[in-house]
Amino acid sequence: MIKFLDLQKINAQYKIDLTEAFSRVLDSGWYIMGTELKQFETDFANYCGTKHAIGVANGLDALILIIRAYKELGFMQDGDEILVPSNTYIASILAISANNLVPVLVEPSLDTFNLDPLLIEAKITPKTKAILPVHLYGQLCEMGAINAIAKKHNLKVIEDCAQAHGAALENRRAGNWGDAAGFSFYPGKNLGALGDGGAITTNDDQLATCLRALLNYGSHVKYQNLYKGVNSRLDELQAALLSVKLNNLDVETDVKRNIANRYSTEIVNKKIVLPKVVNDLAHVWHLFVVRVSDREDFQSYLTENGIQTVIHYPIPPHRQEAYKEWNEMSFPISELIHETVISLPLSAVMTVAEVNEVIRVINEY
Repeated sequence: MIKFLDLQKINAQYKIDLTEAFSRVLDSGWYIMGTELKQFETDFANYCGTKHAIGVANGLDALILIIRAYKELGFMQDGDEILVPSNTYIASILAISANNLVPVLVEPSLDTFNLDPLLIEAKITPKTKAILPVHLYGQLCEMGAINAIAKKHNLKVIEDCAQAHGAALENRRAGNWGDAAGFSFYPGKNLGALGDGGAITTNDDQLATCLRALLNYGSHVKYQNLYKGVNSRLDELQAALLSVKLNNLDVETDVKRNIANRYSTEIVNKKIVLPKVVNDLAHVWHLFVVRVSDREDFQSYLTENGIQTVIHYPIPPHRQEAYKEWNEMSFPISELIHETVISLPLSAVMTVAEVNEVIRVINEY
């Protein structure tokens, strides 16, 4: 079976360095908010090109805390609206409703799966305070157009970079396009921890100061609490392990780009709708997602031929029970995407033979 994502093989490449990092943390006796976290935050900020990178417990917390900080600083309040793609993983939307703000769903482009800038302005109301673009599957949104709209209407831009570590356009990486950005280091991400983890990037000093307190019980100084904060800290061990993998992120991304390029040029079966790439460097291929009208039959065929696939995501947010107030709403582009997408195996540890086999089997479907 060609695995969809072989995490054991991915992490085995770095076993010696990961083991050394683990021993360093173990021997230090300091496991929370120490030198490993500071070093990783510095390195990740430099990688993204931002002034600040702030480690948090996971990607959802990253987005929740950004919005929470804007509330504490007076930029947002309960009942305000944030525009968010109707085609996204549920976390992008949960972060808004968790702060008692209102998610306003905007349809994506069928070509890129990302937020369609042409549909944004029609959704803006006096209550709109931010746009939350999601760089879905690893491809940067049209951030120039989105930022222009945000500037025109005095809105914040909060990037969801959970799948887009290292994606770049005009020499500007994901996480450095908006006012703030949330990253996930879930193990399966392009930059994955060996557990949960996340980070926030921003160039806003005031926001960064507020965030550092919020994630640590609302405290800048021990036992002095400015806010009713939470405990959402990236621990020393995950920071140390992520530092090891950050050094190799661009190398792995280049390998994934090469495989994606082979898929894009060598899969010629007309039943398969391939993803549209706006710019090679703007896509880091967290996922290689195609559309197929008879998805269930196609997935069964691939499984029978020893190729593991995953569906990201089978149910659109507005059809989820958690948001039953939206269940009768219609978002036809998102619905079509969620009914037809399927993710093919793609990772930096795939062999040439495995890539050849995926292409061959798909072309024979």
